[in-house]
Order: sequence, then structure tokens, then C-alpha cells
Amino acid sequence: MGEGGRNGRRDRGRGHAYPHYTHTTMSKTILITNDDGYGARGMEILCRALEGLGALFVVAPAHEQSASSHSLTVRQRIRVEQVEKNRYKIEGTPTDSVLLGVQGLLRGKKADLLVSGINHGPNMGEDVTYSGTVAAAIEGTLLGVPSIAISSLQRTVTNEEAIGRIARIVVETALRLGVPRDCLLNVNIPDPDVSPAKGVRVTKLGSRAYDNLLLGEKGEKGETYFTVGGEDPVWKADEGTDIAAVRMGYVSITPLHLDSTHYKAVVEMEPWRFDL
Repeated sequence: MGEGGRNGRRDRGRGHAYPHYTHTTMSKTILITNDDGYGARGMEILCRALEGLGALFVVAPAHEQSASSHSLTVRQRIRVEQVEKNRYKIEGTPTDSVLLGVQGLLRGKKADLLVSGINHGPNMGEDVTYSGTVAAAIEGTLLGVPSIAISSLQRTVTNEEAIGRIARIVVETALRLGVPRDCLLNVNIPDPDVSPAKGVRVTKLGSRAYDNLLLGEKGEKGETYFTVGGEDPVWKADEGTDIAAVRMGYVSITPLHLDSTHYKAVVEMEPWRFDL
């Protein structure tokens, strides 16, 4: 992770040091979305960080869609508002945003890369199944666009320079080397206010357990209400996982494959017989 100077570019407007980019990356089209909603701080930091890496095209939900997973709006009209050139907000989900961007709003241009984020909070372990941030990258992958989901453990995403710099390095590297075929990259950035990132580790998904996730209460007429969002999860920091990496101060990059088939179970179940 080089600093500015001979091997980097200095963003004079904000004083941020960003790595050098090539003419090849400048010709790219980068689609940006998120699940925290259009104009969320994390997305604005991402847009500023990626300036100069290519033509940026933003399509994002008008409102927060956290934990929306891979939901898609079907058989309903989706309202689209153009905020400014190459920037749109829609009344839909992160998945809707990617679909509309790739097959509609790009108007025939090919997206060379999709970047979803920067999410306000981590997306690690089993939480990737709930995440709208990760779901957007899944949709991009399904549509044939190399995709990256980026999340920050700093939920306020206030350290713009440190977080933006890491996001830029990851994206520039992906543009230069290419995202591995048939997978997406799930990136988690440790809190830079705790300590500067020590480096990058390629990881596997970890695991977590939620206890007392539901908050129950009674209504005025005796009806029962539940709210999802109780105690924080207990993370298992097993070696080689995304959770272990960020705990040790490393940026975690987890390649996620869309084929969820459990191939060992396929072999184990071959002897099964069903009497239909």
C-alpha cells in the first residue's frame, strides 16, 4: 500500500494520497451502489475515493435498505430519479439498483466493475446472507459484472482518508488484476481509529451466533410485538477467517462463490432411495 509521491497521486482538493492509476483503468466504467441509501456517507466516501479510476455511475436506493438481502421488486413500477449526471436514486432495493443500472440506466454501456458500499458496519460470516451490500455484488456477478462489496467496521465511517484510501487500493488492484471468475469479493475494513490497517489478508467466512436477538413487548390491547435487534453477536475468531483478520487489524477480502452446492453431501446422498 504505497503512499503518494512518485508512486501515487495527490488529491489536492482534500489532501488524500491515492495510488497511481493507469490509462487502462481510466477507460473503465464503474457502477456504484449501496444499501445504506443514496447520499449515505460511506457511498460518498467511495465515490470520492474512486475519482480518476474510471467513469463513475451511481444507482442506489433512495432510502436505507440494510438487511434487505437479495430482494427484488417484481411486477411493480420502480421510480427512478436522476439527481445529476450519471447519478440516480431509485425507490427499490440494492438488487433493483444493480439490475436497473446494468440493463437500463447505463444505456448500452458495459459496466466493467460493480462496487457496493461502503457499508456502515461489517458484513462478515453468516451476515453476508442478510446483507443488501453483499446482495448487490451477488446481482452484479449474476449479470456478468465483476463485483466487490466493501464494508467498514467503523459504523460512522468518519475516517474518510483511511477508509477511502483502502477502498481505492482494493478497487484499483481488482481493475488491474481482475476479479476471479464466477465469484465476488467481500471486503471488510478494520476501524482505522483503533489502529491503522496492517495489510490485507485473503480469508474465508467466519461464523457468529446471535443470542437474545428478539426484543418482545406487549401492546395496549395485549397484542405481542417483536423487534429484531437485541444483543450484539458473538464472533468466532477462527484462524483464516474474515473475523480473525479484522480483529488483528487486517483488511479482509473473502472471495464468495455463488454455487452453494454441498458437493460432499451430493456424494453422501447418492445411495438414498425414495419410494414415490
